[in-house]
Amino acid sequence: MQTSNTKLDFSGQNIYVGFDVHLKSWKVTIMTEALTHKTFSQDPNPTLLHSYLEKNFPGGVYYSAYEAGFCGYWIHNKLKSLGINSIVVNPADIPTSNKEIVQKEDARDSIKIAKALRRGDLTPIYVPSLKTLEDRSLVRTRLTLVRDLAKNKNRIKSFLHFHGIEMPEQFSRTNGRWTNRFIKWLETIKLTELSGTQALETVILTSKNLRASVLQTTKHISALSKTADYKENIELLRGIPGIGLITAVTLLTELETITRFDSFDNLCSFIGLVPSTHSSGEKEIMGNITTRGHSVLRSAIIESAWVAARHDPALLLSYNNYCKRMEPNKAIVRIARKLLNRISFVLKNKKHYVCSIVS
Repeated sequence: MQTSNTKLDFSGQNIYVGFDVHLKSWKVTIMTEALTHKTFSQDPNPTLLHSYLEKNFPGGVYYSAYEAGFCGYWIHNKLKSLGINSIVVNPADIPTSNKEIVQKEDARDSIKIAKALRRGDLTPIYVPSLKTLEDRSLVRTRLTLVRDLAKNKNRIKSFLHFHGIEMPEQFSRTNGRWTNRFIKWLETIKLTELSGTQALETVILTSKNLRASVLQTTKHISALSKTADYKENIELLRGIPGIGLITAVTLLTELETITRFDSFDNLCSFIGLVPSTHSSGEKEIMGNITTRGHSVLRSAIIESAWVAARHDPALLLSYNNYCKRMEPNKAIVRIARKLLNRISFVLKNKKHYVCSIVS
């Protein structure tokens, strides 16, 4: 009597997995080359997904994709370690119809990702190493603390204005407003009611704690910059006018390596220092810089460009010429591109930058 072979074998066959990531569950869609297998929900666990594929498609070649977001890259790294060809994609790069925009659902999103993955329409984003991600978290933590400190300072100023408390003349200038002397003066303020004094003391204490946290984090970043992984490039970058310690470490931890970009235009596009365009027929309109880009790097480079324009003769000359035909805020974006070009040059060629008159 002949028995049938029921053992599954998908050797040489591609299996495509698109999933929509959420905190408590994933919506997963699995497709073969010919059809859609299934769309289902599962716990947020890469090992469970791998076990399902191994059970239902043994021997297959697995491909997966999900959108970059709050979960970072740990899912990607785990899937890669399990033998799944995982990629992470920018949500804006996934082909989307108008119907999918107005009728957004998790299941529809996972199907859309799986289909695009099967067609080969997805471009993966660059995934940094674990070390770079953790070093980056230190720099971003400082940025968050600085922003929180600025918000808390505004709370204190609003409190003073609300209660009609005027600052002494020596503290009326911006440069001296948040010195230790100013903080001590704030601590001497007493309102009519105890509750008002306690409210002020609370926001002052919060400000002092944030200042201490910023200082401590800055020291950690300074120590990181002196390690073998960063020391040489930090020295190169700090030789460029406008680039300080924090900006240099930010550049290195956000970019990881300058050689990942094929061209300078790709680097500018990644950061967001390119104009938006609208072309129709023979008409082409160039707008302001695109809203798409790396906000942390773009802010850091534009801020550095203001300093560089005052200290680099070539950049100062260019800035003055730009200002003759455009607004200063638009001119500084051009200077930021020039500054980025200098950054790219010193990192690629391992040469110190030398200021010159010719831009």
